Amino acid sequence: MSGLTVSDSYVIEVSSETAGIVVRDKSGFRFFAANHDFYSLEGRYFRSAREAERAATRFKQSREEKAA
Repeated sequence: MSGLTVSDSYVIEVSSETAGIVVRDKSGFRFFAANHDFYSLEGRYFRSAREAERAATRFKQSREEKAA
């Protein structure tokens, strides 16, 4: 036995800002927003925590482009 434990939840940060957490369940990783800027991702499922992080990063970049 290797002693490694795989986590079922991860904090998603974008540019040092907490966007939310993802929690693993039978359907994948579900996103829970920690910041109102990321509420549009609330409840979405992702195949991995990394995929959720990439989506949050793209989402933030898109919002910043629209604001500029």
